[in-house]
Amino acid sequence: MSDHDNIDNIFENWKFDPTALMVRKAYGDDGRGVLQMRIDLGVMQLETDGRPDGSKPGGFDTVYDKLFHETIERGEEFEMDDQRCFEVDREFVQFYHRRICWLQLKEYGNAVRDADHTLKLMDFCRTHSPDENWTLSHEQYRPFVMFHRIQASAFSVIEEENGAESAIEEINIGLEKLRVIFEEFGAEEQFEDEELVQRLSELREEFRKKYQVGQTLNEKLADAVEKEQYELAAQLRDELDRKKIQR
Repeated sequence: MSDHDNIDNIFENWKFDPTALMVRKAYGDDGRGVLQMRIDLGVMQLETDGRPDGSKPGGFDTVYDKLFHETIERGEEFEMDDQRCFEVDREFVQFYHRRICWLQLKEYGNAVRDADHTLKLMDFCRTHSPDENWTLSHEQYRPFVMFHRIQASAFSVIEEENGAESAIEEINIGLEKLRVIFEEFGAEEQFEDEELVQRLSELREEFRKKYQVGQTLNEKLADAVEKEQYELAAQLRDELDRKKIQR
């Protein structure tokens, strides 16, 4: 083993803490930025773009891109065999690791991007799954991925003009999408008690308190419709339309 292969100095200078997610940015020999996660028995290094392992499956940026191209090329002949399922599972894990790195580094736009990729891959798997059990093995994590995305999306807008209201709206929209998922699986009665839902609701109320935000326009509109205050609802819709035009 050459000195170049020896990574003892990394372990000595970056001690593992089992109570924390340890992530940092670093640079490769060519100057490119990479992410590093300290794990119990070493260091995990991830590329910041494309696939986290830096590979190009079949010349494509990701396995999703490769498989999507195959569906176009092969049409009805396309099927998810064991090898394709294995490739997909690897990609899920890799994007999970990078997503939590972005969240830890508070690079929320990148966390949203990677969560969107995972959700897109989940959609693909649901459409082309070889069997129901394999579908469920991924779908069970959809609320968790959505939770990360909703969090990241809210934090990504919080510092913008009217950011607190926008962040609250991001959480409200996300919660409604989560509710739909629970309804699809016949678990709507569990929705309010779900830990991820409660954590998002708590975050929303933290934003309200910290930034002194009352009801958003959309919340006021929903409240007016529920109370059959249709004139007020019309005024609120007009105000929302004006805000959309201003953007």
